[in-house]
Amino acid sequence: MKSLDQLLRVAPDPSQPLITFYDMATGERVELSTVTTANWVAKTSNFLVDELEAEPGTRIRLGLPSHWLRIVWILSAWNVGGVVVDRDADIGVSGPELEADEPLKVAASLRPLGARFATPPPGFLDLGAEVPGHGDHFLALDPPGPDSPAIDLEGTASTHAELLAAATPDPVRRVVAPGPVARDARLLVDACLGGGSLVVVAAATPEEISRVATQEVGRLG
Repeated sequence: MKSLDQLLRVAPDPSQPLITFYDMATGERVELSTVTTANWVAKTSNFLVDELEAEPGTRIRLGLPSHWLRIVWILSAWNVGGVVVDRDADIGVSGPELEADEPLKVAASLRPLGARFATPPPGFLDLGAEVPGHGDHFLALDPPGPDSPAIDLEGTASTHAELLAAATPDPVRRVVAPGPVARDARLLVDACLGGGSLVVVAAATPEEISRVATQEVGRLG
């Protein structure tokens, strides 16, 4: 593999979970297999290209918390040759707090199953309303290569090849508390390459996270 847009194609069993998200405050649990994740990524990639005119090098700031949608957007950015950044972005992605000042602004309600906002968010495109109607398959006309930029986060920039070279393929279900985008991006690469998965537990005490790790037969951290 030479670029990160191929990550979802290397799963040994695409029917197995890739992302599991818990919100202990609401009781929400969402589990996405590699197949389901790929479907969301294809739709989001088509939305990025068709509606937001994303192209190789487009800078995308993800203001989403650690959540299954953050993972989908990381993968989608790489799929279209975009760069996941934390500043100087062309596209800003916000959660329900509606905080973004980029030229193009989109927002996720973070309601279960990626549902739309109850009322349209002023000044933002509603991901829950926009993304589901896009196609289930995506074909990049100008796919990223090994030297394409992949992330520019926390003062560190890495290409597709550099992230792949730094990966430590992980075959287990790794259970983690919410963390920064850079961490989630690297854990995602490790999980995809190793046939593992990522379990994110939000709004939880250390004891609750340990309990989820036992239930999911996963490894903390």
